[in-house]
Amino acid sequence: MTVSRWATGKVVRDHPFLSAIVALELVFLALPSLIVLVTSFSGGETLAFPPESLSVRWYAAIPGASDYIGAFANSIYAATLCTAIAVPAGVLTAIGLIRYDVRFKNLTQVYLLLPFTVPLVVSGVILFIIFGRLGWLDNIWAVGLALAIINLPFMLWSVTSSVNGIDPSIENAAKSLGAEELQTFVHVTFPQILPGVVTGALLMFILGLNEFIVSLFITSSGIYTLPVQLYTSIRGNVSPLIAAVSSVYVLVAMLAIVVADRVVGLQRLLHS
Repeated sequence: MTVSRWATGKVVRDHPFLSAIVALELVFLALPSLIVLVTSFSGGETLAFPPESLSVRWYAAIPGASDYIGAFANSIYAATLCTAIAVPAGVLTAIGLIRYDVRFKNLTQVYLLLPFTVPLVVSGVILFIIFGRLGWLDNIWAVGLALAIINLPFMLWSVTSSVNGIDPSIENAAKSLGAEELQTFVHVTFPQILPGVVTGALLMFILGLNEFIVSLFITSSGIYTLPVQLYTSIRGNVSPLIAAVSSVYVLVAMLAIVVADRVVGLQRLLHS
């Protein structure tokens, strides 16, 4: 048995089968992506595993696949807008609920977490009805707004974790030296919660980039995000091009994880 030390400082002994279980879980999680990656190098016209021949022809065809390129641009736009909305909303909400005496605080916290507890199918139907009444359907910015609504709890959790770690005496010291409320926030509070803000922003971007169910309800045949475009394409033509596009899409998500590791560290990301 191996000995490991957790963040609490306690020394514990791993279960003899723990490493094997973790390895099986990692294989189980990575296997679908690996299968897609292998099939993306197929030289044939149809999706097959294992491929009968190997080729990079489908990767070379990606720049000319205007439908996928446009859908990917829509996904980037929606994920960016989702992040831009969620960051100020999450930061101000987290600070307001923790630092100030807000009426019905517990009820407000439960209400803000509802998007996370409601099934995505139900959220998609609700947003479809509301956005339809407002005339917002078939707009990519509406997709970004919807993604911000359903994923906001992740931003709140990340920022709240950082706000709870701030020593209030530091903020009080700044105020006692003459700093106003806004100055204290900009020069004292925000720099301390910045790792949580960056973590939350990266989470919001990745979740917004990969969201499928809610996007399916709000988009139309003229405006697709990439997950919806892949779903629509695979229903009609099972081509290795779909696997190639999916592999590139997974690579983009992995790059986002690498950025998160470089900026705040994966340990901080997972802790938040």
